[in-house]
Amino acid sequence: MQTVDPIVRDFILFCLRRQGKGWPALYDEMCRVAGQRLFRGLGYTDLRKLGLSFGLTDIDDTIRMVDTVAASN
Repeated sequence: MQTVDPIVRDFILFCLRRQGKGWPALYDEMCRVAGQRLFRGLGYTDLRKLGLSFGLTDIDDTIRMVDTVAASN
């Protein structure tokens, strides 16, 4: 099982509540929230430092992380 930073977990849950689990709409919402720093003032760079990447080369890891968080709630 993948370990997810608690702040990243909360970010994903925040986005899930706003958008639901449908992909790619959830990814778009995550990008919107990070781009506008709507969750605790965290942006792309902050979230990347915590282990959540929005880069397309890392999309599989991001999807697994979202799936892990969604399954635990």
